[in-house]
Amino acid sequence: MTKTILITGASSGLGAEMARQFAALGHDLALCARRLDRLEELRAEITAAHPDRRVEVRELDVTDDDAVAAVFADLAATFGHLDRVIVNAGLGKGAPLGTGKHHANRQTAVTNFLGALAQTDAALEVFRAQDAGHLVMISSMAAMRGMPGATATYAATKAGVAHLAEGVRADVHGTPIKVTVLYPGFIASEMNDGTGGNPPMLVSTEKGVRAMVAAIEKEKDSACVPPLPWAPLSVVMKHAPMPLFRKLV
Repeated sequence: MTKTILITGASSGLGAEMARQFAALGHDLALCARRLDRLEELRAEITAAHPDRRVEVRELDVTDDDAVAAVFADLAATFGHLDRVIVNAGLGKGAPLGTGKHHANRQTAVTNFLGALAQTDAALEVFRAQDAGHLVMISSMAAMRGMPGATATYAATKAGVAHLAEGVRADVHGTPIKVTVLYPGFIASEMNDGTGGNPPMLVSTEKGVRAMVAAIEKEKDSACVPPLPWAPLSVVMKHAPMPLFRKLV
């Protein structure tokens, strides 16, 4: 059954690949990002490969609360409904706390958490009016535990959005509105380009997103993706003694 799926941060990386894979599954797309030119290129690519798919694109900075609300409402009106909203837009900037680089950490915090809050609010307004919908929050394996160094703020924001989604799940329990939280491991994307070598257990964008899309399509409450090795590693990350945890990260 064709669904209308809104994806933020869709101009590159995981968002763009999700768009490709959802289109291949027969879904229509509402794609949002700051880089409209990249979205236009992606729309042309998808419609060339799948001429029967409808793809709408909108320029959007998720740190602009009013723009988020307006764009989500506009896309809901354009399609007549939104079946699924994937809160994917985010930043990976950061520096160790106390090193004089607060601006980078703040930018990540504002984009990843306050931006996600605005998107969640706008999505829920649409879903409540429809009495149906599927909210998908892209968290991270880094959310499993507080992380050291340059990833401290990033990890905290991803833990925050996961808890935000869990709160929504509790709020809409018993209604037709569904909530999924995904915890991706190391998946190749534009965000982690130039970080100085490939991290261990890195998988290709296509393979990693395939696992994400499978979990989303099943409307799982939560999932570590890809499941191996990240589902068992999530237990280790949460409970390992600090000396061992520091070696792992």
